[in-house]
Amino acid sequence: MNRIAGKRDDTLIEVQCSGEDNNGCRLQSFGEEVPEHEHNGVDKQQQSKDSVFFRDGVRRIDFVLSYVDDEDKDGEKKQERRKVYEANLQVAGLQLETEDKSESEDGKTYFLKIHAPWDVLAEHAEILKIKVPFKASDIPEHRDVPMSWLFTPFRLPPPVMHPEPDYFTSPFDKNKTDFFLIDDKDTLFPPSTRNRIVYYILSRRAYQNIDCQNNDKKGIKRLLNNGTYTAAYPLHDCRYWTQSRDPNCENERYSLYRYWGQFFRFYKEQPLNRIRKYYGEKIGIYFAWLGFYTEMLFYAAVVGLLCFIYGATTYDQSIWSKEICSESVGGNIVMCPLCDKKCGYWKLNTTCNSTWQSHLFDNVGTVFFAIFMAIWVTLFLELWKRRQARLEYEWDLVDFEEEQQQLQLRPEYEMKCRKQRPNRITQEMELVLKRSPADLVGKLCICWATVMLWIALIIASIIGVIAYRLAVYAAFASVMKDSPTNKIQLVGSIITPQLATSVTASCINFVIIMILNFLYERVAIWITDMEIPKTHLEYENRLTVKMFLFQFVNYYSSCFYVAFFKGKFVGYPGDYEYMFNKFSGLRNEECDPGGCLIELTTQLVIIMTGKQVWGNIQEALVPWLKNWWVSKSARNHPESLYSRWEQDHDLQHFTQLGLFYEYLEMVIQFGFITLFVASFPLAPLLALLNNILEVRVDAWKMITQFRRPIAAKAHSIGAWQEILHMIAVFSVVTNAFIVAFTSDMIPRLVYLYAYGQEHTMQGYINNSLSIFNISQIPMDNQPEPGENPSWFNSSVTTTCRYRDYRYPPGHDDEYKHTMQFWHIIAAKLAFIIIMEHVAFLVKFFVAWLIPDVPSDVKARIRRERYLIQEYLQKYELEKLKGQISLNNGDCTCPSEVIPTSCTPVQARL
Repeated sequence: MNRIAGKRDDTLIEVQCSGEDNNGCRLQSFGEEVPEHEHNGVDKQQQSKDSVFFRDGVRRIDFVLSYVDDEDKDGEKKQERRKVYEANLQVAGLQLETEDKSESEDGKTYFLKIHAPWDVLAEHAEILKIKVPFKASDIPEHRDVPMSWLFTPFRLPPPVMHPEPDYFTSPFDKNKTDFFLIDDKDTLFPPSTRNRIVYYILSRRAYQNIDCQNNDKKGIKRLLNNGTYTAAYPLHDCRYWTQSRDPNCENERYSLYRYWGQFFRFYKEQPLNRIRKYYGEKIGIYFAWLGFYTEMLFYAAVVGLLCFIYGATTYDQSIWSKEICSESVGGNIVMCPLCDKKCGYWKLNTTCNSTWQSHLFDNVGTVFFAIFMAIWVTLFLELWKRRQARLEYEWDLVDFEEEQQQLQLRPEYEMKCRKQRPNRITQEMELVLKRSPADLVGKLCICWATVMLWIALIIASIIGVIAYRLAVYAAFASVMKDSPTNKIQLVGSIITPQLATSVTASCINFVIIMILNFLYERVAIWITDMEIPKTHLEYENRLTVKMFLFQFVNYYSSCFYVAFFKGKFVGYPGDYEYMFNKFSGLRNEECDPGGCLIELTTQLVIIMTGKQVWGNIQEALVPWLKNWWVSKSARNHPESLYSRWEQDHDLQHFTQLGLFYEYLEMVIQFGFITLFVASFPLAPLLALLNNILEVRVDAWKMITQFRRPIAAKAHSIGAWQEILHMIAVFSVVTNAFIVAFTSDMIPRLVYLYAYGQEHTMQGYINNSLSIFNISQIPMDNQPEPGENPSWFNSSVTTTCRYRDYRYPPGHDDEYKHTMQFWHIIAAKLAFIIIMEHVAFLVKFFVAWLIPDVPSDVKARIRRERYLIQEYLQKYELEKLKGQISLNNGDCTCPSEVIPTSCTPVQARL
C-alpha cells in the first residue's frame, strides 16, 4: 500500500492508496476532521474512479441525485424546488455534497451526493423495524445431503456462499444499542439497507411549502417526473471487471460478476447471500425462485426428452402410420377437399410425413407425461414453499408481511390522504384516503371496463388471424396442388398447405401479441395508478392481476383455439360449417391430416421460442446498445475523470417494476410448459435451456448494464405464487382435454378394445374415415376446373373419405353419427374424469405430505422468539438496576417499610 502525505490548511492529510493508479484512495486527517465546507480545493484527480465516499474520504455516499440547469421558463421553478427540497433533506438529518457541473464529463450535469449519518440510520431503522444481530446462533447446522459429493462441481467456494456467520436477530431499537452486537456503526447496516432508508426519506420530503390543500408536493418520484432532477440512484461499490486494490474497499460487485454474472458459470449455484446483501431481499428472492425453478425443470426436461425418444423409436410399431403411408391402403383412399373451390381431391398417403411428425408427440408417452407433469408441478410448488420458508428465516423476513402493510405506504397514497383514524389493532393514528362510494365504484368500473375492452381487442385479433388462416389456406392449397415445394432440398417434402398456413398464421399472431403487450403495458400502469393502492405490495399485486389476465388471453388464446376449437365444428361434405355464415366463404378449418396435435405443437414452438428469443434480445442487447451509445463520449476521457457516480449515471435505470416484468416472463413460460405440455414434451427442455441462459443474462445485465437498484424487502414472490397455483390446477384440466379431444389416443384405444380385429390396430384407418358420395357434394363445395390432380377421374372415383364417424350413403341413418362416435365421446369424458381425479388426489396427497415450513426452521423461529423475550427481559432488568444504583446508590429500603425517599421504580422493585 502506498501512503501519500501532505498538508492542507495546516492539517496533516494522509492519503492511503494501493496499486500503481492509486485505486481506492481514501483521505484521512490527523489532528482534526476535514470541515464539510472545505472540499472545493481537493483535486478530482486525487480521488479514485471507484470512490464511493465524500471528498473527505470518510462519509459514504448512500445516494446520488443528478440535475441540469435549464435555461427555459421552468428553470427558475426547478431551482426553487431543489432549494426547498434539499433544505428539507438536511432538516431530516441527511448530509449533502454537490459536484459542480464543471467537473462532470458532459460539463452540464450536477451531482448531489447524499450521506445518512448514524443518527438518521438508527431512527429510521427503528421505524422500518430492520432486524439487527443480538446473539450468535447456538443451533448447530444439520443439513447433510446424501451423496453431496456428487454436487461438488456445482458448488461455489464456501467464502462466496456464506460470507457472514449466523446470528439471532431482533428489530432495531435506537435506545438499546448496547443490546445488539454492534462492532462498528459504519458497517452495521449494509449499503443495501442504507440506500433503502435514504430512499424512504427522499420519497417523503416536500419540495414546496405545503399546507392542507397542497399535500402532494413531495417525494423524489414527482421531482423526477417533472424534470427537477434527472436521476436518483445508489452507487455500485466498484467497477465490475476489476477488483479494487484497497483492502478497505468493498468488492461485492466484482465478486458477483466473477462468480455469478458470467455465462461460463451457468452450471454453478448462485451466491444468494451475496445477492441479497448487495441488492436487497426482493431481488434475492427472485433469483432464488428462478434458480429453483430451473433446477426443477431439469427433471421435467429429462422425462419429456425420454417421452420424445420413445415416440421417435416406436414409429415402426405404429400400424396406423404404416397403413397411411402404404400404397395399398393410404394410396387407395381418396379424401374429400379440405376447402371450397380451390382445394381438390387428394390421397391419404400424401400425409405420410405429417403422420410421422404427429406420432413423435401423439403416443402412449403423451398420457404418461401429462400425469407426470401434474405431479411435477405440485412438487415444484410445495418444495418451493419450503425453500422460501427457509430463506424467509435466514434473511430475517419472518413476520415481514404485517410490517410491509403497516409501514411501507406508497408516497402517492400518503399525498392523497387528508384524514387520519386510529388503527383497530394498534390504536395508533394512520392515514386514510377518503373516497365516496360513487367515486370508488366509478373508478373500479372504468379500470375493469378498460381491461375487458383490451381483452375483447385480443379476441378480435385472434378472430382476424383465424379468418386469415381460412382465406390463405385455399390460396396455399391452389398454389401447392402440384407439390412445387418438393423441389426444395431437405424440407421441401415436409411443407404442406396446412403447415404453411399454420406457420405463417403463428408468426403473424406472435407479432400481434408483441404489439398488444407493448400498448397494454402502459394502459395497465395507468389504471393501477388511478386506483391509488395503499402499499407497494398492494400496487404490484393489482398490476400483476391486470397484466397476467391480459397476457394470459394474449399468449394462450391462439393455443386454446387450435387445441379445443379447430376441427371440432367442421360439419361434413354437403353440410359444412362456416365461420360467420355461408356467404362469407370462410369454411371452418379442419385439422391437419396428421391430427390437430401437431398444429398445436407448431403454434406452441413458434410463440414460446419467439417470446424467449425476443425477451433475451430486449433484456441483454437493447440495454447494452443504449449504454454504449450514452458512454461513447465518456470513454474518450481519462478514466480518473470518469467518476463512480458518472459511470453509474450512464447506466440504464432499473425501475421499481423491473422485477415485475421478469416474473411475468417466467410465469408465462410456466404456463406454456404446464397448460399445453401434453402436446409438446420437449417444452420443459426448451424452457430449461432458456432459463440457464436467463439466470446469467439477468445477472449480467443487473451487474453491468443497470444502475444499482434501490433495495427493497419481500418475504415471498407475492401474488405470483397464487397465479402459479391457479395455473397448476388449470393445467390438469387442459392436459386432460388435450389428450381426450386433441390427440387421437382415445379413438385408437376404443378401436383396439372394442372394434379391432383380434384386439389389434389393423384396419383402424379405414374404420376412422367416413364415406361420402361425390355426386351429393353441392356445387359451391366442388373444386373448380383444373384444381383436381391429374390422377382424379370422376367416372371411376365416386366416393371420398373424411375424418368422422358417420353412416355411409345408402344407410337408413345416412350421414348421422354412428354408435362408435358416442362410444368414443363417452370414453373421452370418462378419461377426463379419471385423469383429473387421479391427478388431483396425487396433488393433494403430495401437498399434505410435504409441510410448507421445514421442522428445523420452525424450531429456529421458536428458539429466536424465546431468546428475544428472555434477553430483552434480562436487559431491561439490568438497565433498571443500573439506573437505581446511579440515581440513589446508598438508598436502603427495609422490607417492612418503604421509605418516602425511594423512587416509585425502587418501590416496585
